[in-house]
Amino acid sequence: MLLSPIVFDRFVAPARLRPQLWRLVLGVGLVLAVYLGWMVAMFAAIWVLAGGESVDQALATVGTGSTPVSLILLLLTFLGMALGTFAAVRLIHKRPIASLFGPRDWLIRDFAFGTGVFALVALPGLVWSFFMLDLTPGANLSIWLMFLPLAIMGLLIQTGAEELVFRGYLQQQLAARFASRWVWMVLPSVVFGLVHYAPEELGGSLWPVLFTTGFFGLLMADLTARSGALGMAWGLHFANNFLAMMLFTTGEALDGLALYRLPFSIRDTETVLPLLGLDLVGMLLVWAICRWHLRAR
Repeated sequence: MLLSPIVFDRFVAPARLRPQLWRLVLGVGLVLAVYLGWMVAMFAAIWVLAGGESVDQALATVGTGSTPVSLILLLLTFLGMALGTFAAVRLIHKRPIASLFGPRDWLIRDFAFGTGVFALVALPGLVWSFFMLDLTPGANLSIWLMFLPLAIMGLLIQTGAEELVFRGYLQQQLAARFASRWVWMVLPSVVFGLVHYAPEELGGSLWPVLFTTGFFGLLMADLTARSGALGMAWGLHFANNFLAMMLFTTGEALDGLALYRLPFSIRDTETVLPLLGLDLVGMLLVWAICRWHLRAR
Protein backbone atom coordinates (compact mmCIF):
# COMPACT_ATOMS: atom_id res chain seq x y z
CA MET A 1 0.00 0.00 0.00
CA LEU A 2 1.32 3.43 -0.89
CA LEU A 3 1.54 6.14 1.72
CA SER A 4 -1.59 8.25 1.98
CA PRO A 5 -0.48 11.57 0.45
CA ILE A 6 -3.09 13.48 2.47
CA VAL A 7 -2.09 12.02 5.84
CA PHE A 8 1.63 12.22 5.19
CA ASP A 9 1.50 15.71 3.69
CA ARG A 10 -0.47 16.93 6.68
CA PHE A 11 2.20 15.56 9.02
CA VAL A 12 5.09 17.10 7.07
CA ALA A 13 3.39 20.37 6.03
CA PRO A 14 4.53 22.46 9.05
CA ALA A 15 8.16 21.53 8.35
CA ARG A 16 7.88 22.69 4.73
CA LEU A 17 7.54 26.31 5.84
CA ARG A 18 11.26 26.45 6.73
CA PRO A 19 12.93 23.32 5.29
CA GLN A 20 16.47 24.68 4.87
CA LEU A 21 19.22 22.24 5.79
CA TRP A 22 21.14 24.87 7.72
CA ARG A 23 18.14 25.21 10.01
CA LEU A 24 18.10 21.44 10.56
CA VAL A 25 21.82 21.35 11.36
CA LEU A 26 21.42 24.27 13.74
CA GLY A 27 18.34 22.64 15.25
CA VAL A 28 20.12 19.35 15.91
CA GLY A 29 22.92 21.31 17.56
CA LEU A 30 20.40 23.07 19.77
CA VAL A 31 18.77 19.77 20.73
CA LEU A 32 22.15 18.38 21.76
CA ALA A 33 23.08 21.56 23.65
CA VAL A 34 19.86 21.64 25.66
CA TYR A 35 20.04 17.88 26.29
CA LEU A 36 23.61 18.09 27.57
CA GLY A 37 22.83 21.22 29.60
CA TRP A 38 19.88 19.49 31.24
CA MET A 39 22.04 16.49 32.15
CA VAL A 40 24.75 18.74 33.60
CA ALA A 41 22.12 20.51 35.69
CA MET A 42 20.69 17.21 36.90
CA PHE A 43 24.08 15.77 37.80
CA ALA A 44 25.04 19.01 39.56
CA ALA A 45 21.87 18.77 41.63
CA ILE A 46 22.64 15.12 42.42
CA TRP A 47 26.17 16.07 43.45
CA VAL A 48 24.85 18.76 45.82
CA LEU A 49 22.17 16.50 47.29
CA ALA A 50 24.75 13.72 47.75
CA GLY A 51 26.75 16.03 49.99
CA GLY A 52 29.67 16.72 47.70
CA GLU A 53 30.10 13.23 46.28
CA SER A 54 32.36 13.25 43.22
CA VAL A 55 30.84 13.87 39.83
CA ASP A 56 32.21 10.56 38.56
CA GLN A 57 30.38 8.68 41.29
CA ALA A 58 27.19 10.60 40.62
CA LEU A 59 27.42 9.86 36.90
CA ALA A 60 28.10 6.17 37.54
CA THR A 61 25.16 5.88 39.92
CA VAL A 62 22.65 7.32 37.47
CA GLY A 63 24.25 5.92 34.31
CA THR A 64 23.74 2.27 35.23
CA GLY A 65 20.13 2.54 36.37
CA SER A 66 20.87 -0.28 38.79
CA THR A 67 18.66 1.04 41.59
CA PRO A 68 15.06 2.28 41.45
CA VAL A 69 16.04 5.90 42.10
CA SER A 70 18.94 5.90 39.63
CA LEU A 71 16.74 4.36 36.92
CA ILE A 72 14.08 7.04 37.38
CA LEU A 73 16.72 9.78 37.30
CA LEU A 74 18.25 8.30 34.14
CA LEU A 75 14.86 8.31 32.42
CA LEU A 76 14.30 11.91 33.49
CA THR A 77 17.50 13.00 31.73
CA PHE A 78 15.57 12.56 28.47
CA LEU A 79 13.38 15.51 29.39
CA GLY A 80 16.29 17.62 28.16
CA MET A 81 16.07 15.94 24.76
CA ALA A 82 12.38 16.78 24.51
CA LEU A 83 12.94 20.37 25.65
CA GLY A 84 15.74 20.75 23.10
CA THR A 85 13.46 19.54 20.32
CA PHE A 86 10.74 21.95 21.40
CA ALA A 87 13.27 24.78 21.38
CA ALA A 88 14.51 23.85 17.89
CA VAL A 89 11.09 23.86 16.24
CA ARG A 90 10.02 27.09 17.95
CA LEU A 91 13.20 29.15 17.71
CA ILE A 92 14.76 27.91 14.48
CA HIS A 93 11.87 26.57 12.40
CA LYS A 94 9.29 28.87 13.98
CA ARG A 95 6.50 26.34 13.99
CA PRO A 96 4.23 25.12 16.79
CA ILE A 97 5.48 22.43 19.15
CA ALA A 98 2.20 20.57 18.63
CA SER A 99 3.13 20.08 14.96
CA LEU A 100 5.71 17.50 16.06
CA PHE A 101 3.02 15.17 17.41
CA GLY A 102 0.32 15.18 14.77
CA PRO A 103 -3.42 15.56 15.53
CA ARG A 104 -4.13 15.08 19.24
CA ASP A 105 -7.00 12.60 18.82
CA TRP A 106 -4.88 10.44 16.50
CA LEU A 107 -1.94 10.68 18.93
CA ILE A 108 -3.91 9.36 21.91
CA ARG A 109 -5.87 6.74 20.00
CA ASP A 110 -2.83 5.38 18.18
CA PHE A 111 -0.75 5.33 21.37
CA ALA A 112 -3.37 3.16 23.08
CA PHE A 113 -3.66 0.87 20.06
CA GLY A 114 0.10 0.43 19.68
CA THR A 115 0.57 -0.32 23.37
CA GLY A 116 -2.26 -2.84 23.33
CA VAL A 117 -1.06 -4.63 20.20
CA PHE A 118 2.47 -4.94 21.54
CA ALA A 119 1.19 -6.36 24.84
CA LEU A 120 -1.01 -8.87 23.02
CA VAL A 121 1.77 -10.09 20.73
CA ALA A 122 4.33 -10.20 23.56
CA LEU A 123 2.08 -12.07 26.00
CA PRO A 124 2.82 -15.63 24.77
CA GLY A 125 6.57 -14.98 24.99
CA LEU A 126 6.20 -13.56 28.50
CA VAL A 127 4.26 -16.59 29.66
CA TRP A 128 6.80 -18.95 28.05
CA SER A 129 9.70 -17.11 29.68
CA PHE A 130 8.08 -17.19 33.10
CA PHE A 131 7.46 -20.93 33.06
CA MET A 132 10.35 -22.23 30.96
CA LEU A 133 13.36 -20.09 31.93
CA ASP A 134 15.30 -20.14 35.17
CA LEU A 135 14.50 -16.56 36.10
CA THR A 136 16.12 -14.78 39.04
CA PRO A 137 13.87 -12.52 41.14
CA GLY A 138 14.73 -8.85 40.78
CA ALA A 139 13.01 -5.91 42.42
CA ASN A 140 10.73 -6.59 45.36
CA LEU A 141 7.09 -6.36 44.28
CA SER A 142 6.21 -3.77 46.92
CA ILE A 143 9.14 -1.57 45.79
CA TRP A 144 8.15 -2.13 42.16
CA LEU A 145 4.58 -1.01 42.81
CA MET A 146 5.73 1.99 44.83
CA PHE A 147 7.94 3.24 41.99
CA LEU A 148 5.59 2.18 39.17
CA PRO A 149 3.89 5.59 38.67
CA LEU A 150 7.27 7.36 38.49
CA ALA A 151 8.63 4.66 36.18
CA ILE A 152 5.67 5.02 33.82
CA MET A 153 6.15 8.79 33.77
CA GLY A 154 9.88 8.34 33.15
CA LEU A 155 9.32 5.85 30.34
CA LEU A 156 6.77 8.15 28.72
CA ILE A 157 9.36 10.93 28.81
CA GLN A 158 12.23 8.76 27.55
CA THR A 159 10.36 7.08 24.70
CA GLY A 160 8.46 10.27 23.86
CA ALA A 161 11.69 12.26 23.62
CA GLU A 162 13.26 9.74 21.25
CA GLU A 163 10.13 9.66 19.10
CA LEU A 164 10.04 13.46 19.00
CA VAL A 165 13.63 13.56 17.71
CA PHE A 166 13.71 10.63 15.30
CA ARG A 167 10.14 10.14 14.06
CA GLY A 168 9.02 13.71 14.66
CA TYR A 169 11.65 16.39 14.11
CA LEU A 170 14.17 14.59 11.87
CA GLN A 171 11.62 12.68 9.82
CA GLN A 172 9.47 15.75 9.21
CA GLN A 173 12.31 18.12 8.36
CA LEU A 174 14.07 15.65 6.08
CA ALA A 175 10.81 14.76 4.31
CA ALA A 176 10.18 18.48 3.80
CA ARG A 177 13.49 18.76 1.96
CA PHE A 178 13.94 15.35 0.28
CA ALA A 179 11.48 13.07 -1.54
CA SER A 180 13.53 9.88 -1.10
CA ARG A 181 12.57 7.55 1.75
CA TRP A 182 16.23 6.61 2.01
CA VAL A 183 16.76 10.08 3.44
CA TRP A 184 13.72 10.82 5.61
CA MET A 185 12.89 7.28 6.76
CA VAL A 186 16.07 5.17 6.60
CA LEU A 187 18.67 7.75 7.66
CA PRO A 188 17.01 8.65 11.00
CA SER A 189 16.52 4.94 11.69
CA VAL A 190 20.22 4.21 11.14
CA VAL A 191 21.11 7.04 13.49
CA PHE A 192 18.55 5.74 15.99
CA GLY A 193 20.31 2.37 15.99
CA LEU A 194 23.78 3.88 16.30
CA VAL A 195 22.94 6.04 19.31
CA HIS A 196 22.49 2.78 21.22
CA TYR A 197 26.16 1.95 20.58
CA ALA A 198 27.50 0.45 23.83
CA PRO A 199 30.34 -2.01 23.11
CA GLU A 200 31.30 -2.55 26.75
CA GLU A 201 27.77 -3.49 27.69
CA LEU A 202 26.80 -5.45 24.56
CA GLY A 203 30.08 -7.21 23.76
CA GLY A 204 29.82 -9.55 20.77
CA SER A 205 26.09 -8.86 20.51
CA LEU A 206 26.74 -5.21 19.67
CA TRP A 207 26.00 -5.15 15.94
CA PRO A 208 23.06 -7.60 16.02
CA VAL A 209 21.48 -5.46 18.75
CA LEU A 210 22.14 -2.25 16.80
CA PHE A 211 20.66 -3.78 13.66
CA THR A 212 17.55 -4.88 15.57
CA THR A 213 17.20 -1.44 17.13
CA GLY A 214 17.62 0.32 13.80
CA PHE A 215 15.11 -2.04 12.18
CA PHE A 216 12.65 -1.24 14.95
CA GLY A 217 13.21 2.44 14.22
CA LEU A 218 12.56 1.84 10.50
CA LEU A 219 9.22 0.16 11.24
CA MET A 220 8.28 3.01 13.57
CA ALA A 221 9.18 5.53 10.88
CA ASP A 222 6.89 3.73 8.43
CA LEU A 223 3.99 3.66 10.89
CA THR A 224 4.48 7.34 11.69
CA ALA A 225 4.38 8.26 8.01
CA ARG A 226 1.26 6.16 7.44
CA SER A 227 -0.58 7.33 10.56
CA GLY A 228 0.36 11.01 10.37
CA ALA A 229 1.08 11.16 14.11
CA LEU A 230 3.61 9.95 16.68
CA GLY A 231 1.09 8.01 18.76
CA MET A 232 1.49 4.53 17.33
CA ALA A 233 5.30 4.55 17.31
CA TRP A 234 5.33 6.09 20.79
CA GLY A 235 2.95 3.44 22.15
CA LEU A 236 4.99 0.58 20.69
CA HIS A 237 8.25 2.11 21.92
CA PHE A 238 6.80 2.63 25.40
CA ALA A 239 5.50 -0.94 25.63
CA ASN A 240 8.81 -2.36 24.38
CA ASN A 241 10.86 -0.43 26.94
CA PHE A 242 8.43 -1.24 29.75
CA LEU A 243 9.00 -4.92 29.01
CA ALA A 244 12.79 -4.51 28.79
CA MET A 245 13.20 -2.39 31.94
CA MET A 246 10.30 -3.25 34.22
CA LEU A 247 9.69 -6.95 33.63
CA PHE A 248 12.63 -8.94 32.23
CA THR A 249 16.24 -7.80 31.94
CA THR A 250 19.61 -9.44 31.42
CA GLY A 251 21.00 -7.42 34.33
CA GLU A 252 23.90 -5.49 32.78
CA ALA A 253 22.19 -2.14 33.22
CA LEU A 254 18.78 -0.48 33.59
CA ASP A 255 17.67 -3.26 35.92
CA GLY A 256 16.82 -1.23 39.01
CA LEU A 257 13.10 -2.00 38.74
CA ALA A 258 13.01 -5.21 36.71
CA LEU A 259 10.92 -7.91 38.36
CA TYR A 260 13.05 -10.73 36.90
CA ARG A 261 16.52 -11.24 35.49
CA LEU A 262 17.01 -13.59 32.56
CA PRO A 263 19.47 -16.51 32.95
CA PHE A 264 21.93 -15.21 30.36
CA SER A 265 23.91 -12.10 29.54
CA ILE A 266 23.33 -9.82 26.57
CA ARG A 267 26.96 -10.58 25.71
CA ASP A 268 26.12 -14.28 25.30
CA THR A 269 25.80 -13.97 21.52
CA GLU A 270 24.93 -17.61 20.83
CA THR A 271 21.90 -17.34 23.12
CA VAL A 272 20.97 -13.79 22.17
CA LEU A 273 20.99 -14.16 18.36
CA PRO A 274 18.02 -16.59 18.16
CA LEU A 275 16.09 -14.40 20.60
CA LEU A 276 16.81 -11.33 18.48
CA GLY A 277 15.47 -13.28 15.51
CA LEU A 278 12.25 -13.93 17.41
CA ASP A 279 12.14 -10.24 18.32
CA LEU A 280 12.32 -9.36 14.63
CA VAL A 281 9.44 -11.71 13.86
CA GLY A 282 7.42 -10.18 16.68
CA MET A 283 8.22 -6.67 15.44
CA LEU A 284 7.04 -7.54 11.94
CA LEU A 285 3.83 -9.05 13.30
CA VAL A 286 3.09 -5.97 15.40
CA TRP A 287 3.92 -3.72 12.44
CA ALA A 288 1.64 -5.72 10.13
CA ILE A 289 -1.27 -5.52 12.58
CA CYS A 290 -0.78 -1.78 13.00
CA ARG A 291 -0.60 -1.25 9.25
CA TRP A 292 -3.80 -3.26 8.79
CA HIS A 293 -5.46 -1.09 11.43
CA LEU A 294 -4.33 2.11 9.69
CA ARG A 295 -5.54 0.81 6.35
CA ALA A 296 -8.92 -0.14 7.76
CA ARG A 297 -9.67 3.08 9.63
